[in-house]
Amino acid sequence: MSHKLRIVFDTNIFISAIIFGGNPRKCLEFARNKKIQLFTSKAILLELAEKLSDKFFWNEVEIKDVIQGITVFTAIVSPSKELGIIPEDPDDNRILECALEAGADFIVSGDKKHLLSLKSFRKIPIISAKEFLDVFYNQIT
Repeated sequence: MSHKLRIVFDTNIFISAIIFGGNPRKCLEFARNKKIQLFTSKAILLELAEKLSDKFFWNEVEIKDVIQGITVFTAIVSPSKELGIIPEDPDDNRILECALEAGADFIVSGDKKHLLSLKSFRKIPIISAKEFLDVFYNQIT
């Protein structure tokens, strides 16, 4: 592999990786082990913190620990453009903005309704965690 794949995870991939495991956790492990280059933004981390608090009732210390843990191996970008591609769920636009700013090779998402249904955004494929693992394993074989 000549360059590390530049990846953006949507919030539900982070949540699935942290709480449920499975393919999203394998993707997160690739980032932690520096096999891929993971990008995020403050807006995505803020949404992650809000969801961990509101949906999973995590306390402030737990949330702070997990966010700090993610930032150790993740590059944080500050998107220069604000997008309105998905008016039904403005948070999903933050994912697209981050991917654009990072020059991402892929957006990895579990959001069938808004993100995965786009299939790609400005030539950046939007794929599931399982599809990403297939791409990754095909690259190294």
